[in-house]
Amino acid sequence: MVQSGPISLVEKLWNAHKVADLGDDTALLHIDRLFLHERSGGRMLQGVASSGRPVYDPSMVIGTVDHIIDTDPGRTDRTKFPGGPEFIKQFRDGAAAAGVGVFDIDHPYQGIVHVIAPELGIAQPGMTLVCGDSHTCTMGGIGALAWGIGITQGEHVLSTQCLAVKKPRLMRVAFEGTLLPGVTAKDMILYLISQYGARGGEGAAIEFCGSAIRDLSCEARMTLCNMAVEFGAWTGVVAPDEKTIAFMRDRPFSPQQDYNQAAEAWWLTLHSDEGAVFDHDIRIDASAIAPQVTWGTSSEQSMGIGGTIPDPGGIIDPVAKASAEKALRYTGVVPGEPIAGLPIEAAFIGSCTNSRIEDLRAAAGILRGRHIAKGVKAICVPGSTPVKRQAEAEGLDRIFVESGFEWREAGCSLCFYAGGDSFGDARRVISSTNRNFENRQGVGVRSHLASPLTVAASAIAGHIADPRDYPVQ
Repeated sequence: MVQSGPISLVEKLWNAHKVADLGDDTALLHIDRLFLHERSGGRMLQGVASSGRPVYDPSMVIGTVDHIIDTDPGRTDRTKFPGGPEFIKQFRDGAAAAGVGVFDIDHPYQGIVHVIAPELGIAQPGMTLVCGDSHTCTMGGIGALAWGIGITQGEHVLSTQCLAVKKPRLMRVAFEGTLLPGVTAKDMILYLISQYGARGGEGAAIEFCGSAIRDLSCEARMTLCNMAVEFGAWTGVVAPDEKTIAFMRDRPFSPQQDYNQAAEAWWLTLHSDEGAVFDHDIRIDASAIAPQVTWGTSSEQSMGIGGTIPDPGGIIDPVAKASAEKALRYTGVVPGEPIAGLPIEAAFIGSCTNSRIEDLRAAAGILRGRHIAKGVKAICVPGSTPVKRQAEAEGLDRIFVESGFEWREAGCSLCFYAGGDSFGDARRVISSTNRNFENRQGVGVRSHLASPLTVAASAIAGHIADPRDYPVQ
């Protein structure tokens, strides 16, 4: 894929990593970094070892424990997740045998893989990165080409540092204008998905651009790219700029000394050329977006906080109609009723979508001087140990605890339920996570996705609430 005319950012990254053209729009790409976690990493390492192949370059492989470890204070390998200790042991032993470094439970860099990768500077603009997790596209927020892979693909990368990939279609999503107060990157992506459907970006590599994107911090851009996969996309990416340069400086694994200046100069060339052609273009007025919250069991079943539950009778597409009817039965919401005011029993702030220091600061701003409603179980799980330490140094942990939230250790925690951590008897939860399908956060749990601001406001109110009604104190 070598073009003589103007090309997109994704095409530039693709071309820079293409080792061979395999035909049928498929290329063998060089992979700069492979991230492993304890839920699937042990199986990848075991597969390579069982075949008698060595890990091609252990230095490009980074491991962390995040998915199935507990986040309760004083945690050990004894997890709530069935078979958790065995997963952890397999991963730990496989990594040690292969010479792969792991940020283990007690390591100061431990955390959710998609949080620690950019915050430590392991993920960098212009890189290709893969991980056995669909939300690897998070790293697109700093201008990396990153996507989720399966076990077999992970074994291939471990063995060869390459991967055969079919060229995605190219999509450009421009958010123009200025966001209103109380509206965040989480609201932007939920709005996009609600307008174009959960398959609107199916199979595409999406470049997010426009004035509203340029105004976002790198952390907010990562939130946006994190949920590109919920739009059906292969990945999402934002072109690096001066904000990216500032974000990457002085990270533990960022380029150092003489390499730093060269790296930054190259990063600033990573943008789509004027006149680059995309297969599909979407343009959104950012000022039209209100705080969003999901009402159903798909991220596309989302609405502005001031709206009312839709009536499936008005949906023409039979598949979408059946999905909406099924979602209403599961969530127990009633068409025509406002989403705001719907009682909740639990609130969760965490996940690779919204657990960075910026997210915790924003939520704490609403919680400061206030207390959550009686009967609400509220939990905050920082995305990494560095984020947790920084939050504690800033006193954010005290704000969360004094407001009634539990303050946990870093990890994925209640982003998903697999027989481990749960909300107990809580049945309606407002959550800063990225998926709201049936049983995602526990058997029978009804999850409503929203920004950390909306989660904090709702925890205080005891029902789904507009964060704009709770000014920062």
